[in-house]
Amino acid sequence: MAIITTRPRGTLDKLPDDCVKCRAVENAALDTAAKYGYREIRTPVFEHTELFKRSVGNTTDIVQKEMYTFDDKKGRSLTLKPEGTAPVARAVIENGLLNDALPLKLCYVTNCYRYEAPQSGRYREFSQFGAEVYGADTPLCDAELIALAYDLFNALKMPDDCYKIEVNSIGCPDCRHHYHDALREYYSRHLDALCHDCHERIERNPMRLLDCKSPECGAFKESAPVILDYNCDACNSFFAQFKAGLDALNVPYTVNPRIVRGLDYYTNTVFEFVPKSGAVFGGGGRYNGLLEQLGGAKTPASGFALGIERIISFLDTFGNNTKCGNTPDLYVAALGESAALFTFRIVHELRKREKNAHCDIVGRSVKAQMRYADKIGARYSLVVGDNELQNGSAVLKNMINKDSVEVALNADDIIAQIEPV
Repeated sequence: MAIITTRPRGTLDKLPDDCVKCRAVENAALDTAAKYGYREIRTPVFEHTELFKRSVGNTTDIVQKEMYTFDDKKGRSLTLKPEGTAPVARAVIENGLLNDALPLKLCYVTNCYRYEAPQSGRYREFSQFGAEVYGADTPLCDAELIALAYDLFNALKMPDDCYKIEVNSIGCPDCRHHYHDALREYYSRHLDALCHDCHERIERNPMRLLDCKSPECGAFKESAPVILDYNCDACNSFFAQFKAGLDALNVPYTVNPRIVRGLDYYTNTVFEFVPKSGAVFGGGGRYNGLLEQLGGAKTPASGFALGIERIISFLDTFGNNTKCGNTPDLYVAALGESAALFTFRIVHELRKREKNAHCDIVGRSVKAQMRYADKIGARYSLVVGDNELQNGSAVLKNMINKDSVEVALNADDIIAQIEPV
């Protein structure tokens, strides 16, 4: 019988082993963020379309080409969120979170949706971990954000020599006004070679020219004017203090003056986490005008987002084991009806004591049960039959080194034997 349908292009089925990897990365991210004082927030999977038009920007590829937008039954335009920052900013304003103690530190794990050309590491449905700070307008805030990400990478055992932290400053709105003029003058000399979209960008937002994915336009990027040459003294000072903060924490970084990021709300600090091969797995920066742009009070803000699937793919490249916390502690095999009821009860008791324990619920032979225990990777096994029930003890086998020990058939004694040293 043929399958009725397949998963939509650009999406993934996350199978059990994949979910273990995702959970490991998510837990490491949330645990690391908690050490820095971040609290988790969750926002809806869809928002009013206007939120992204006003925050991400009408001139970006995300808004122009990549958003999943639809009308609801009352004709209201809604969009599956393509990124996490704007929804969090909206939630901060709407729920009055700025009345809390500042700085306000929030983090999230969420699914996002963009209609992009699927390729390695890029999907139309993907998950992000993000961290956002509101109410802090200092270079050390931005440096601390990168330190958080760097600590997470270390917790995940990412090889230091296989990725770079690249930083830049795109200045304040006044700096960018002069920089836009320089970009227009430069790109106008190559107008005939630019793609159709860049013909519009050159007038509406010339910095988007540097972010164009077209190979024809990318050929002019290396010789284009550099934003650092147009930043004012205040922005240069901010950037210098930001780098000094990273130096103080021994966080390695490289200045890349070509980074502009793909969203319109960034100001001053921008940064990306770049592997030596493969897709950029995250980035962020400062966006002091975002909350005011969305109707809130003028509030400094900064943050970053990481693609969880990209991080997992990066870790897999180097054989890093992100599978953790899902290995069965014990499989209890049963021989006979009385033993089956006993194993059913003892396994339930072990689970209440936080142990990952299994028993037969299929009706297999003991030999088949032991094959199953081996297949699921149980650390220990125990075979219980009538003799074991009568004696009140059984042989506990270490499935890794094959050592055996006799153990009393009660939860306390079993746990004492299977606890990791």
